[in-house]
Amino acid sequence: MKLRLFPERPILVVDDDPRILNTLELALFSEGFTHLALTGSPLQAADLIGRQGFDAVLLDIVMPELSGRELLKKIREQQPDTPVIMVSGVNDLETAVDCMRCGAFDYILKPAGKDQVAAALRRALEIGRLKKENYRLAESLLGTPLKHPEAFAAIVTADDTMRNLFRYCEAVAPGSEPFLITGETGVGKELFARLIHILSGRGGEFFAVNVAGLDEQAFTDTLFGHCKGAFTGADHSRAGFFEKAAAGTLFLDEIGDLSPSCQIKLLRVLEEKRYYPLGADAPKPFAARLVAATHQNLETLRESGRFRADFYYRIATHGVRIPPLRRRPKDIPLLLDHFLRQAAREFGKKVPTYPPELIALLKTHDFPGNVRELRAMVFDAVGSHQGRMLGLEPFEKFLGPKSAAAALKQTATAAANPFAALERLPALKEAARDLIEEALRRSGGNQRLAARLLGITPQALSGRLKRDAE
Repeated sequence: MKLRLFPERPILVVDDDPRILNTLELALFSEGFTHLALTGSPLQAADLIGRQGFDAVLLDIVMPELSGRELLKKIREQQPDTPVIMVSGVNDLETAVDCMRCGAFDYILKPAGKDQVAAALRRALEIGRLKKENYRLAESLLGTPLKHPEAFAAIVTADDTMRNLFRYCEAVAPGSEPFLITGETGVGKELFARLIHILSGRGGEFFAVNVAGLDEQAFTDTLFGHCKGAFTGADHSRAGFFEKAAAGTLFLDEIGDLSPSCQIKLLRVLEEKRYYPLGADAPKPFAARLVAATHQNLETLRESGRFRADFYYRIATHGVRIPPLRRRPKDIPLLLDHFLRQAAREFGKKVPTYPPELIALLKTHDFPGNVRELRAMVFDAVGSHQGRMLGLEPFEKFLGPKSAAAALKQTATAAANPFAALERLPALKEAARDLIEEALRRSGGNQRLAARLLGITPQALSGRLKRDAE
């Protein structure tokens, strides 16, 4: 069973011999290239090239009226990015070199087998697709405004790094290659997967599957589906997610937990663009856009042999790493307001206000659970409060009395000693004063929060400030 390929524009085939033209048409159609434009006249081909674009051109060299080399030059002038494959019955090195110098993508000798022609066309279409995506990416990185800002409405942010990720996603989303999303738990990887689907313009639906914990049999049945009688208990056929997401996007979450054997199966599907449901004799085409996500470090997994390098490079054609919330402090007040409105609707309450100290308190937290953790804090606080203003207590319950100090100590331990590079060590009193000033700056001048950062009581900090002022 041959797979049907759908290039964005037709493939133009030019040959003055009707028999060869008919043979090429049948051969290409059998290989899945069904969107063809054929002509035996080079003058008509020149006219077509001037009026519309083509994904690729198969071009005979020796023709009346206009030679293939002359037509090649016209194509390079009018459509410089269109790959042209020269087909010739003359085995002449000088002619081949001349065509390649004029910009031909490939040079094939007649009689050419259909496999040879199909392979050259697939390479040409792949190079053309990559060029288009590179153009879109280059345009996006110039800082141009988003073309579809409404697609990003579900992601609340004012962070510059996140905005750059938006531009990148908008540039490459229309393509069909796999997309890998990495980032810590709770940063919003599925939200990014959904916006990639929206921006892709694909007509099908978005399907999400968490592959963590799936053994090989469950993985195969879930994604590939099965035919009736494929195994004991298979009383009827069932479509897998490969088929359900055929015209849409298939999101595989926690791809880092996939076993090596399942990685091989998925890699083969991505390479061959087809798959066999369990118990099936004939393959089905795989036409979905694959988006994968993981919170794990795939570099480490690859080094340990738990994640195949060839599989990684296949699913990571495009990719983003979403920064954790602790590196996006400007997003905390925006997300706080967003979740307060959500929680108020959920509990049928008015949106509560909160003291200014709350923002400073939240910014002292490391947020290992990221956006998801902040949402849980807000919903719990709104659900339990009775007045108009939220207090700090519900959030301190989540954070713990020593959480900020513990995070600070952990960061200091993991990093290099900040005093190691100093030629002269500061006096103990001088270092303590600078540390207190930095804690007060980070807490917005709130002594209670500054004391939390320093791992001391508010009374101890107050006493220290009084002694320094004397």
